[in-house]
Amino acid sequence: MNEKELKQDQTGPARQKLDALYACIRRLGSVCVAFSGGVDSAFLLKAAQNALGDGAVAVTAQSAFFPGREAEEAEAFCKREGIRQIICTWDVLSEEGICQNPPDRCYLCKKALMERFLQIAAEHGFHAVAEGSHLDDEGDYRPGLHAVAELGISSPLREVGLTKTEIRFLSREMGLPGWAKPSFACLASRFVYGETITGEKLYMVEQAEALLHTLDFRQCRVRMHDKTARIEVMPEDFNRLLQAPLREKISQEFRRYGFSYTSVDLQGYRTGSMNETLKRENREQGEHIERQGG
Repeated sequence: MNEKELKQDQTGPARQKLDALYACIRRLGSVCVAFSGGVDSAFLLKAAQNALGDGAVAVTAQSAFFPGREAEEAEAFCKREGIRQIICTWDVLSEEGICQNPPDRCYLCKKALMERFLQIAAEHGFHAVAEGSHLDDEGDYRPGLHAVAELGISSPLREVGLTKTEIRFLSREMGLPGWAKPSFACLASRFVYGETITGEKLYMVEQAEALLHTLDFRQCRVRMHDKTARIEVMPEDFNRLLQAPLREKISQEFRRYGFSYTSVDLQGYRTGSMNETLKRENREQGEHIERQGG
């Protein structure tokens, strides 16, 4: 995000939302913040610390869905800000139904994770658990938000109407180091619905995306279709990605990781691209019902 993305006349409302966020968090009394190390959860965690002091802690799950580099950055953030962090090891693939990767996988995963966090909060005497979804998250297929609502998890950023751009702006004003960090979603989002997720496949994707990051493709995804890798980068990065020496290096390394083929998505990076087939199927089903007079 650059400074022009938030217009001057919008900075006042953004700061007003920050004041409302502090008030919202204070009403919780004490809180465990579900902390992944991303921009949104880092901002929420820092706001919780500002509002509640030691009454706010981070709780982070280490699992196969969570790359090692993200875990390291989350730990470094807490140390830098002087925030207590509770780390729990989670065998996510042992949770019923998740490794089969059904369309509601995000719901199953989020529910199981938040139930663990609620248990941790109770064991440590905290009144609530909060997570970092924001207003823009309501525009995509996110079944995990249903689990959040069912379990009574607090979503302060959504409650006060903060957008992603506003969160980045306020994070920068607060001096948070990751305010410009690229968006990240758990590694399970890299797989076609219905394809079995294994630890080996997750590690393949993690290695592939780590390579792209080291090559300075900041916003990218590696989606997995059986043994084929589908690379998503920003359209402005296409030319560099397809230059012969770099292209050959990526293809060679991906084969070493276990991929049989490597492809490039000509639409470029976008969030929730694996949800596009669900939306198309739902639309086609609706058109079929309409034709049948139903």
